[in-house]
Amino acid sequence: MSNGTPLGEFLRARREALKPHDVGLPEYGRRRVPGLRREEVALLAGVSSDYYIRLEQGREKSPSSQVLDGVARALKLDAEATDHLNRLCLTASERRRDRSEAGVSRQLSQLMDAWEHTPAFVVGPALDILAGNSLAMALHSGFETFDNLALMVFADPAGREFYQEWERAAHSCVAEIRAAYGHDPASARIAEVVAELSARSEEFAAIWQLHDVKSKSQEGKHLKHPQVGDLHIKFAAFTVNGAPHQQLVVYQAEPASPTAAAFDALRSMSTEARPARRSASAPTVTRNADAQGGTARL
Repeated sequence: MSNGTPLGEFLRARREALKPHDVGLPEYGRRRVPGLRREEVALLAGVSSDYYIRLEQGREKSPSSQVLDGVARALKLDAEATDHLNRLCLTASERRRDRSEAGVSRQLSQLMDAWEHTPAFVVGPALDILAGNSLAMALHSGFETFDNLALMVFADPAGREFYQEWERAAHSCVAEIRAAYGHDPASARIAEVVAELSARSEEFAAIWQLHDVKSKSQEGKHLKHPQVGDLHIKFAAFTVNGAPHQQLVVYQAEPASPTAAAFDALRSMSTEARPARRSASAPTVTRNADAQGGTARL
């Protein structure tokens, strides 16, 4: 992803995003670098300038928890960004790499298929769609493929029309992949998706360099389907027990709302199309389980 260390890249990006007045420092004259200077962060964090420079350059490998707390305060990191900072300092042996259940379980697939009025799908760390029910497929039928949320947002022509708040969706996708990257910087699949998106989208490449970190929120979404129109949905994301690298995403509509009626129309459409798409007895899986191991192709 770059020649720097993940920790150094993160610190530099967050330092450059701050202005002196953001942290209560005076700002005099012209500054040759964007954001805070390294020595200013060191002062605020309570460490020497030389130590902080070594940390940002990747020459300091084992900062203490006290140092990391000080740096987090100096850079005004929120709780998620602070957790990300601490994860970037873990050694490979300290990281949890649970690959025991790469595929979506049959029980979860059957559960989603039983939710006829609720779009539901499972995503992996790189936002690959690992499985989804018929209503989720119908909801995303305007896309070329229902395969990876980030590619759908940035690289599919349907993305900007479907996501009515496109910029928020774009920043959210990148921040979620950044969060997953913090858990597993060596992930071949995340590297593959980031490389492809960086080559195909200048906007993705620019947002990726911000190093914003945020897991899936529980906010509403404003979507627009090409056949049923505007949809105002609520959603929730759940970590899957036994497969902590997977998230179950569930979309909901307010009862008796226009969105609920639109979901009913989509359900009718998906029921009519189902025999051509898959057998009634097979679980709805849109991407092979190998996606988690980096061998799937987008």
